[in-house]
This record gives sequence, structure tokens and C-alpha cells, in this order.
Amino acid sequence: MKKILVLLATGFEEIEALSVVNVLRRANVSCDMGTLDSDYVKGTHNIEIKSDVNINNIDIDEYDGVVLPGGLPGAYNLRDSKKVREIVQKLNNDKKIIGAICAAPEALESFDILNGKKCTSYPGFIQEKNNVEYIENEMVVEDENIITSRGPATAIEFALEILRKLGYEKEYKEIKEGMLVNFYNEFK
Repeated sequence: MKKILVLLATGFEEIEALSVVNVLRRANVSCDMGTLDSDYVKGTHNIEIKSDVNINNIDIDEYDGVVLPGGLPGAYNLRDSKKVREIVQKLNNDKKIIGAICAAPEALESFDILNGKKCTSYPGFIQEKNNVEYIENEMVVEDENIITSRGPATAIEFALEILRKLGYEKEYKEIKEGMLVNFYNEFK
């Protein structure tokens, strides 16, 4: 069974984090919500979540990827964490899935893993666009092991792409249909 770590720091965007957790758990993918310090963390809209793990007490080699939700100051708190940097860089070096949405791709940029890569973000959150192939008109952008997305409205599509990248094609199709994503996409 595949296993993903979703990192939660104070001020995370709840929709972006919990959409990933929800979609992955629907597919029976092991998905831990990990915090930087305490067991409870508040999102940017004051929704408090109890984490599954503290990132200081995990074996990162057990994970097939990591997801960084946006939200402010959550994305900045992730970006400024030495431990988060270590986790992301290790998993990236191992070619495991690295997901970041909204403001969080800025953390990936500061960790020096977006150079020369295709990516997207919430408008204004990639600082050095000349170092990346920045794509504004896609909901989700994938380049090798890195998956980025625009923001809260794209969170379900982002989560589904992570599921597909993990190799759960059958579950991807079933969940997409069951969550009415196909219906929604007809109106775009």
C-alpha cells in the first residue's frame, strides 16, 4: 500500500489539505497528516485539525510522497522549516511524489527543486519565473515527480492527480466519477 504525508503548519489552507486526505483515503491510500510541533494545528480559517503524526517522529523512507498545502501563513511556515526542507529534498532525491498547491510551490522553489521544471501556483507565488516553465492556464501541472496546482478551486483535481501518479488508475476513475468531477468539468 502506498503512503503519503500531508504537511500541516499553522495557517494551512483547509480545503487544499483535506481534499488530498479525503481523496487518498477514499482510495484506501495510507495518508498521514503531519504537523511540525503540536498534535493540533489551526488552518487559515481557524479550523483546528488533530494530526496523525509529528514530523519529528517519522521514518520518511516509509512514504511514497509528500504534499504541501498552501494558505497563509501556513505555506511560509512550511517553507521556513528546516525539517520540512529535509523531508522534501530527501523525497525529491528519491524521485518520490512532491505535491504543492497554491502558495506552497514557493516553498519548493526555495528548496531549489523547481529549477528547470514546469509548475504552477497561486498567482504571484513563484518568485523567479525565469528559472521555471511557469504555466498559468492549467489547474494541475506535473513534471516528473513534482505536481503543482493553482489554489482552493483546483484542490480536488490536484488530489486526483496525486492518486493517479501513485498508480491508482481504477480508483482515480471511480472517485472522479463518484465525486461528480466529470459533471463539473462539463461546465467549464
